[in-house]
Amino acid sequence: MKTLLSWSSGKDSAWALHERRMAAAVRDAVDAGFTHIAFGDLHLEDIRRHREARLAGSGLEPLFPLWNHGGTASLAHEMIAAGLEARITCVDSRTLDRSFAGRRFDTALLADLQGGVDPCGENGEFHTFAFAGPMFRAAIDVGVGAVIERQGFVFAELLG
Repeated sequence: MKTLLSWSSGKDSAWALHERRMAAAVRDAVDAGFTHIAFGDLHLEDIRRHREARLAGSGLEPLFPLWNHGGTASLAHEMIAAGLEARITCVDSRTLDRSFAGRRFDTALLADLQGGVDPCGENGEFHTFAFAGPMFRAAIDVGVGAVIERQGFVFAELLG
């Protein structure tokens, strides 16, 4: 099957690519048309239903390689242990302190997360930019620039 990937640039999309490659599905049927599209969604039923409804009748079958992967804490640790590297690019300041903007997504960050914050940011607490890992041929050189706040969200500028 030839699969498209819904790429947000975040760790979940990057890990979904890694999972699909590990299953060898992305490399199959090079000459065929796309038959599937993979998403990095973890467990939010409403998002999954929305994607499935939008794809209904399109000829593309949605894939969710990370769906209910065994809990977001274990998934976050699995990603980090396998070499995925990411930075926090956006923080919802209602749920997480602004000081998390720009930080690396690593075990120190996971240890610092406050109670109720999903380790993968699945409830919108934070968003990431993945820049290295087993799904990349080479790491992207990324640094952190200005950190700004707008409408309750804190954004870290990434420099390359």
